[in-house]
Amino acid sequence: MAKKSDTTSAGKGDAKQPGRLKQIGMVAKVVHQQSPRTIPLAITVAVVILAIFIGIGIWTGSWIIWPLTGLPVAFLVGFIMFTRSAQRVQYKMLDGRLGAGMAILENMRGNWVVEPGVAANKQMDVVHRVVGRPGVILVGEGDPGRLRGLIAGEKKRVARVANDTPIYDFKVGNGEDQVPVSKLQRTLVKLPRNLDKAGTAELNYRLKALPAAMQMPKGPMPKGAKLPKGMRGQSGGTA
Repeated sequence: MAKKSDTTSAGKGDAKQPGRLKQIGMVAKVVHQQSPRTIPLAITVAVVILAIFIGIGIWTGSWIIWPLTGLPVAFLVGFIMFTRSAQRVQYKMLDGRLGAGMAILENMRGNWVVEPGVAANKQMDVVHRVVGRPGVILVGEGDPGRLRGLIAGEKKRVARVANDTPIYDFKVGNGEDQVPVSKLQRTLVKLPRNLDKAGTAELNYRLKALPAAMQMPKGPMPKGAKLPKGMRGQSGGTA
């Protein structure tokens, strides 16, 4: 993932990221706005689970052990319900937006190397490249017809150094032969593991040695459109 420049870091000075509790509070606010029943339901389930453990404690005479055991269990179940609901809300808010696939890819956990915007056109169709244990994965966002050529071109370029490594490709969307944003991460995780960690690192090294294929699309950009991270800073043309 790209690192921010020193100038940007210096300009922000001592700006601090929100604390963990504040982040949870911000997420809870968004979840409550999008799905008002989620948080009350999670709390209700947690309380019911705790009550069951307390009831078992009263019935068995273990006043301390069962309630103390039930407290973390109740909290965990309620928190899992909350986080899953938050994830569904996130997918719902991202669905149909430019860069939704990139947002999912960049937040995937594990041994994944994401290169946003390795190919694009002036219509703002874009292809991202992911390197992981399955091999090379190309993820396109935009019009399926236009993406076909973009993905084919990037696949041909990657094949020069990928050797026998599998190259997968997916298009993000809700149409036929497309992968919804909500299922993108799950789809990639389910791919077969064709490489070990050393093979993944070597493949990534070879891909980074490829000359950049990205060029700024000619013509005016759509109003309000933002370039993917991989395209920023390239407006000055090639050297």
